[in-house]
Amino acid sequence: MKKNRWYLRLLALLVLCGALNVTISAAAEAGSSGDPLVTLSYLNETFMDSIMERVDEKIAARNAQLGVSTGSGDSTAATFTVVTLASGQVLTGDIGCEVMLRVGTATCVAPSTPGLIDESAATTLSNGAALVQNHLYMMTVEGRGVRATAATTKLLVRGSYTIA
Repeated sequence: MKKNRWYLRLLALLVLCGALNVTISAAAEAGSSGDPLVTLSYLNETFMDSIMERVDEKIAARNAQLGVSTGSGDSTAATFTVVTLASGQVLTGDIGCEVMLRVGTATCVAPSTPGLIDESAATTLSNGAALVQNHLYMMTVEGRGVRATAATTKLLVRGSYTIA
């Protein structure tokens, strides 16, 4: 008989704990810190905003570290400029300058090899070689350029250059 009382006491304690757990869970307001479930609106309103702020801060810090400007700046390096040359004129570009022959004819000017790099055909032009229309050429060494051989030669140029 005493054994049965022990089991009854244990059973009563378990029922009481279960009822207390259900009462506390029901009393917790939905979306509060006592609610064990995380709702989508909670994620969107609080969590995502804080994550996005941290990501923006890290991007700004990395850009500052790299010296990258995110505002509007000098866009000459990103756009092509139309340059018209008369016969015999020479366009000499700085390192990294890119040139595309659009109208007329022109030849490569290079005191030594390599001359111009033909990015379209993945080849190298030597001194005096003719440029092909609509091919993109890059000047990878100082002193490289393009000499106009037609009466009017039009080039698209991206980067720093001088005309002589």
